[in-house]
Amino acid sequence: MNIMITGGASGIGLAISKALLADGHKVLVCYHRSAESAKALEEKYPNAAIFEADVANTRDLDYLFAYAAKLFDGGADVLINNAGVSVVDCFQNVSDEDFDRLMAVNFGAVYKACARAVPHMLAQKKGNIINISSIWGVHGASTEALYSASKAAVIALTEALSGELGRSGIRVNCIAPGVIDTAMNAHLPAEEMEALRQATPLERIGTGEDIAGAVKFLISENASFITGQTLTVDGGFLYG
Repeated sequence: MNIMITGGASGIGLAISKALLADGHKVLVCYHRSAESAKALEEKYPNAAIFEADVANTRDLDYLFAYAAKLFDGGADVLINNAGVSVVDCFQNVSDEDFDRLMAVNFGAVYKACARAVPHMLAQKKGNIINISSIWGVHGASTEALYSASKAAVIALTEALSGELGRSGIRVNCIAPGVIDTAMNAHLPAEEMEALRQATPLERIGTGEDIAGAVKFLISENASFITGQTLTVDGGFLYG
């Protein structure tokens, strides 16, 4: 398959990119600040292509999709919207600048990327969109109100698009990761991570590979009758 992933050179995105490349898919990895990691992917995998872009910047997105159209002879079969940022602070401390940046990356870029990917998918009457949300988009988190709201918006967009695009053979699903061992959670002290581990029924912190496994399932024929769903990959944390 021809696959595009945003935020594909760090954290969860890097694990997804590696898994898909190892399976032989042609993957366009969009990155912003992880140049070294992106170049390492390009050097290791002949089926990897990389492109630097700030997904919150509309012009960058246009350049990205123009490149994808050339690379994939029309466009990607699969779009994975993974790029994201977070703000962890009390609600009253969150600034308008925080709001603008976080919503532009976490929701605006997802919406705009889908808008640019869908015409090609409509033309070929098939396609697959996977949006990476968060368990905090399912159930809001204290001191992460803005992040939670942005990820809830991603889930709502997923559900709406799945109904609109299903008759054209395009599936749209969402993955909501739980507590994952990535740089985004590196600010948490060891004792808090341990408390989160203990609060997880499966008694471990998740990995990027756990999310990559869910992506591999959702793009496979085994998931051909699944659309409009939010797959929670959290070791049971939300409802434990």
